[in-house]
Amino acid sequence: MIKWWVNIVFLVFFSLFQISCGSRGERNPNHLIYWSSNNTQEIEFARYIVNGWNKKNPSETVSFQPVPEGQSSEEIILAAVVGKTTPDIYSNMWQGDVEDYAHAGVLVALDTLKGFKDFIYSRCDSNVVKEVTSPDGHIYQVPWKINPIMLMYNKKIIHHLGLKNPPQTYSQFDSASEKFKDENIDKDGYVDRWFGYSEVLVTWWQRFFDFYPLYLAASGGAPLVKDYKAAFDNEYAVEVFSFLRNLYANDYFAKERLSTRQDIFLSGTIATRFTGPWEISHANKFKPKGFEFNFTHMPVPDNHKGPVYTYCDPKNIVIFKTCPNAQLAWDFIKNMIEEKNDLMFLKMTNQIPRRKNLETDSLFSDYFKDNPKMIEFARQAKYVKGTDPYPNLTEVFDIISQEYEACVIYGKKSPQKAIDDAAKQVNLLYMK
Repeated sequence: MIKWWVNIVFLVFFSLFQISCGSRGERNPNHLIYWSSNNTQEIEFARYIVNGWNKKNPSETVSFQPVPEGQSSEEIILAAVVGKTTPDIYSNMWQGDVEDYAHAGVLVALDTLKGFKDFIYSRCDSNVVKEVTSPDGHIYQVPWKINPIMLMYNKKIIHHLGLKNPPQTYSQFDSASEKFKDENIDKDGYVDRWFGYSEVLVTWWQRFFDFYPLYLAASGGAPLVKDYKAAFDNEYAVEVFSFLRNLYANDYFAKERLSTRQDIFLSGTIATRFTGPWEISHANKFKPKGFEFNFTHMPVPDNHKGPVYTYCDPKNIVIFKTCPNAQLAWDFIKNMIEEKNDLMFLKMTNQIPRRKNLETDSLFSDYFKDNPKMIEFARQAKYVKGTDPYPNLTEVFDIISQEYEACVIYGKKSPQKAIDDAAKQVNLLYMK
């Protein structure tokens, strides 16, 4: 298989000169380098953890910095891999990138480290461990944090439409959308308020907020890729494309880009959106007086049975092979994600730690009492999926996104044809 970064390495090579750590030469095995994301709250949490660790372990210290600035953290990490200037520990790795780095041989197999397996099974349920286990049988990432994608809705609009509850199924969603449209169409037939909105950009990661969580919801958490082949050429993906295409075709969702306007949800321009828990603090800070909102699971087909899954937007922790002391790095990570520090992370960032029994663990109960809307995400966290443990997932999502644009947005292909074509392209991708 062609090395996955070949096509873009020249685009990021200049970033090598911007990474402050530079060439490190001979490393002290008792001093490690840790990079976090450059999110303000996570920087604050990382400093809290590092300061506490260094006070307790003065002979085995950790230096911390946020991932250096660049067009994206993914490009900066890629540049660091190429330049062999990676941190020892990195806590903002998208789960879908891990297998590419594992194939490139730049990550430590964590299951080879003392105490890893016992700890990870005590923290995560077996399905999560299975999800992050690579096809070669090793585990190269620590499941850390998630932000489940759910349906956020305007409570007053839902009640105004005569609904006791937000729409749960495709037909309920369509019916509510039609009622909302009828009330917001002028004499010339122009709609200026929509029941929902999803970015119409073809960018691959936009599908994390429409197609992919809806696919997981419809299919009960089925994979996109399995055994290095497309696994999404099924009735669920076709149903999702059909559902979304109907929303755009009937002007229930806007085809124009609305992201340049003021907050379209808080202003009432849309009644619902597919989003994550980060919206809570934003909405509470900027909502108009009397505005009420809540969250529910993603819409599902009318015949759906069983729990409703969604995409969890996972970011995980890895140890790069440039690390001079992988066992010490694991000891630091284990301390960082122990129960009391997961509670601190939850308090400081309002992001969900990926640990089992979060909703029922008494240690977290006061937090959820003080933050009642977060309990919906804790409940959803029992039914989430990340990404499949295969390489080239960026390309997989890009292929799906291209077909999404042709079918869902512009109606140039039928849902069945679009899914068939996407699956064929994905199968060709893995044959290379």
